[in-house]
Amino acid sequence: MSHPHTHLRPGTPPPPAGAADWRAWSQAWTQHVPLLTGRTDLTVLVAPGAAGDAPECFYPDLNRIEVDATYIADSPDVTDPAKARHKRLVPTGYGLLVHGAAHAAHSRWTTPHGTPPILATVADLLEESRAEGRQRARRRGDRRWLRHVVTTLLRPDDAAIDDAWHAGQLAALLLARVDARIVTSKDVRPIRAAVTGVLGRKRLRQLRDIWREAHTCDDTDADTMICLARRWCQVLGIDPDQQYDTPVPDAGLFPGRLAAALVDYLAVAAGVTPAEYATALLAHRHSPPTEWDRTDPTEQEHRAARDLANRLRQARTRHPEPGLRPSPIPPGRLRTRHAITADAQTAAGQMPTAAPWQQRAQLPPEKPRLHLAVLVDLSGSMARYTQAMSSAAWIFANAARRADATTTTIGFGDRTTVLVPPRTYPRQVLHMRTELATATFPEAVKVADQLLDLRHGRALRMLAVVSDGYLDDIPAGQQLVTTLHRAGCAVLWLHPADPPTDGEPADPDQIWGHTFTHTTTLTVTDPTEAIAAIADAAVTALTQA
Repeated sequence: MSHPHTHLRPGTPPPPAGAADWRAWSQAWTQHVPLLTGRTDLTVLVAPGAAGDAPECFYPDLNRIEVDATYIADSPDVTDPAKARHKRLVPTGYGLLVHGAAHAAHSRWTTPHGTPPILATVADLLEESRAEGRQRARRRGDRRWLRHVVTTLLRPDDAAIDDAWHAGQLAALLLARVDARIVTSKDVRPIRAAVTGVLGRKRLRQLRDIWREAHTCDDTDADTMICLARRWCQVLGIDPDQQYDTPVPDAGLFPGRLAAALVDYLAVAAGVTPAEYATALLAHRHSPPTEWDRTDPTEQEHRAARDLANRLRQARTRHPEPGLRPSPIPPGRLRTRHAITADAQTAAGQMPTAAPWQQRAQLPPEKPRLHLAVLVDLSGSMARYTQAMSSAAWIFANAARRADATTTTIGFGDRTTVLVPPRTYPRQVLHMRTELATATFPEAVKVADQLLDLRHGRALRMLAVVSDGYLDDIPAGQQLVTTLHRAGCAVLWLHPADPPTDGEPADPDQIWGHTFTHTTTLTVTDPTEAIAAIADAAVTALTQA
């Protein structure tokens, strides 16, 4: 699969559906693109889903720029593309056209045959700011439109973990655009601080020398671009002759400062707070499928929520009765007999030993707020538990509202689904459905950490996993669980006692019925026992806090 930032691709893409509805846009932009590029042999295709997995792409073999219409508007009648003023109404879509025009006009080199994929990827990253810088130098007014699409061309996964590769990738995509005079140094201040924290000042200066040299390369100089890509890898400590493929993020590591800085940048560009941006991104990626059923909660579920809320409240407020202690000075309650004795001792010229005041002992510190994340395995082998855990998600959320706690329930299977986000109190019970695999367990743990800050803070943190342990990526999951354990987050694993179904195919890459270390593992025989075990663990943790 092509790298998401590769906007220059060989070959012939399949025709996208819906192109006929956007034919007027394709024709208007085809007539307009010679003004942007100085070329008369180009065509533009606008359609939903065009450009493959990127918002925009240039295909040199077809002399065609493709723009995904979903970045323009929901329907083609938003404006008339044949009129010049239309660009102000669809700045992001028009910016994608300008970005494609920059590649069509200035990305005239092709990767030499046999180049390691990692070098090709780095060269493509350097080409992004080089092509845009050349376009801005030739048409200064295009900078306005290119600035609109910088955030569109970025993905939150560009800073998946804090390592040298991803820090370098973020530097090439944003810091290099400062020297290309597309964005300003003020725009990327948090990004620069985060990248410097990972790479150090010396390595960042070396990378800057490389992208500045790339900005001076000729439009057809492929050899120099590949040589610069090799130098880039050497600065990051990567040998492209040994590590042939592009590095992938370690699934067992949590996002760090790079991810936080990128979210801050994207939020500022979108005009929202980082928390609002993260919430919107989470809803876009992990909302429940529309086909999942919803039902009104039963009286039994209402009663269970009230009972759990009462137990949690009692656990939070149950303190030892404060004792009483004598004191020679106020505040407190004056004890007359002891006051007279103290006065008599003073009048006799003695050191007073009587303590006329009675004080209450200091109250115990307030108990921390409970942060509870429940992860539910949605693989086919857990079908018996999905109904009960769907009910549990509603019970936990509504009990937390009354007990000063924060909970979330997340399902993991073929995808990660946030069933109940924190600080939301659903009116209905959302019923989960089983899926085919459990490939997203590491992602589900990271989402839980993002929602409840399980690795930090003064809250009482607990992660409960309801799974038979038939997971795809055991090492990454174990690494994440160990990180939470060492950070002070308790991990409760509820393992059903049911054996695998007869005839179920065995995958040699999976460890069936695996038991994780650094967890408190309980074997449960039925779904209601799992719910009770989570509730009991939460109450016990609060009582002992």
